[in-house]
Amino acid sequence: MSSSSVFETLRFELVSNFLRYFLVAAAFFVVFWVWDVWPARRTQDRRPSAARIRSEVWWSLSTIVVFSLVGLLNTLAIRAGWTRVYFAIDKRGAIGIVTSVLLMVLLHDAYFYWTHRLLHHPAFFERFHRVHHRSTTPTPWAAYAFHPVEAFVQAGIFPLLVFLVPAHPIALFLFLLYMIVRNVIGHLGVELFARGFASHGWTRWHTTTTHHDLHHRDFRGNYGLYFSWWDALLGTEHPEYQRAFDAVTQRSAGG
Repeated sequence: MSSSSVFETLRFELVSNFLRYFLVAAAFFVVFWVWDVWPARRTQDRRPSAARIRSEVWWSLSTIVVFSLVGLLNTLAIRAGWTRVYFAIDKRGAIGIVTSVLLMVLLHDAYFYWTHRLLHHPAFFERFHRVHHRSTTPTPWAAYAFHPVEAFVQAGIFPLLVFLVPAHPIALFLFLLYMIVRNVIGHLGVELFARGFASHGWTRWHTTTTHHDLHHRDFRGNYGLYFSWWDALLGTEHPEYQRAFDAVTQRSAGG
């Protein structure tokens, strides 16, 4: 592959990663922070300073660069035929796309839980993960606010997925979209899920904004990304989670 082709691929990765992050984070930020929709559902009374929000955006931009570099390597591996990515949609059909998205979400959730706990080890927290935890009252812009080393750790899931999971590009796109939307919701600072969601038998395994907000507030517990079952299984769920979720969802008549 020529150097110009590599450069074009990198530029595409930078633009697509930026737009996916910016459009989703900006939409949620404008609705829930600028327009202040649903203030009764705020998970915290305090608000971050303008300087803190600018810092979140700055670190997020550096994360986009890291994710794009890893994306470039992924694309080169796909073009070389080294991965399990396929392009003939009729090879596995719609069921194959849905199955691969679900499998990628499950694998990413497990990967995130264990790498997240590792980053909370004293040897790594102050050096790297502290950057993300400076956002004790996170906004949607905190979703990608990582130290570059942590960004590389989090980006490590992408090559694992394309080498392990048979996936069509549509499935990869849907997974990446789901990832950023759920990540932004986790840092939204406004609880979107209905009253009783965190305790109902069919939904309690699904993380909420309050779930991750408590992690940012206290720096402990609630290490999961999409699901809470790793926290429940290993005893790392924040002890105040149910109470905090009930309190914030009961504050509004619409909860």
